Amino acid sequence: MKINLAIWDRVLRFFFGVLGTAWAVAGGPWWAYFGVYLILTSTWGICPIYAMFKIRTAKITEQRFVP
Repeated sequence: MKINLAIWDRVLRFFFGVLGTAWAVAGGPWWAYFGVYLILTSTWGICPIYAMFKIRTAKITEQRFVP
């Protein structure tokens, strides 16, 4: 599967993922655990939702095959 997230997209996802997860752990709403999904997709560089809709923020030079 090819990477479909650009560097800027990965940084934003990681930042908001950490904020959301911290908020959930600190007693926030249950849906704030969605931050875990953001952290995982930013780490791997692949978003299944983007892949389903054929959206890519990564440039062609940033894409590579992930084992």
